[in-house]
Amino acid sequence: MSEDRPPTEERRPEEPSALPQQAAESEEAPVVVAEVVEEERGPIDPHALGLELPEDPTEALQLVLRELADARDEAGAYLDDLQRVAADFDNFRKRALRDHAANIERASEHIVKSLLPVLDTLDAALASGAETTTEQQLLDGIRGTRDLLLDTLGKEGLELIPALGEDFDPRLHEAVAAPQEGQGHLVVAQELRRGYLLKGRVLRAALVAVDHE
Repeated sequence: MSEDRPPTEERRPEEPSALPQQAAESEEAPVVVAEVVEEERGPIDPHALGLELPEDPTEALQLVLRELADARDEAGAYLDDLQRVAADFDNFRKRALRDHAANIERASEHIVKSLLPVLDTLDAALASGAETTTEQQLLDGIRGTRDLLLDTLGKEGLELIPALGEDFDPRLHEAVAAPQEGQGHLVVAQELRRGYLLKGRVLRAALVAVDHE
């Protein structure tokens, strides 16, 4: 009597691994770039532009052309006005700059001219001789003050007018004494008060006495 053996289980074939499929599915799908399509401008409604076009195409075209011509004329007029305003503003700006510069120059001239009596006083003090060491030291201090003032005003354009020994020039020299007789060339024989130029213009003529050369 044969022994009963348990039926032998049939070995099933191994199912194919799902890994390759999953790997394939995990691959990055190609990115599709959507094309941006610019919307085309639709037909323009004449009523939106305030136009009533006739049904006849020829008449409608003529009406549109007339409107276009009128619009160009109006735009040209606006452009002319704009250019005229721009030109007026540019002229105003230049005039304002000139006026500003002139005001500064007048103010500078006024200040410099108001200091001329101070220079005259210093010159008069220096014209007196020193008799003692103390007086000489005082005159040296006055001379230093005058030179410093002249240097400062010189930066503003102040210049001395040459006088003593120069040919007499009525534009630069004011003669208060002249020879009664004689002939010949007139020269400055004595400078009574200094004259000054400011930026090339006569600020004050030199007060002089003249004589024949």
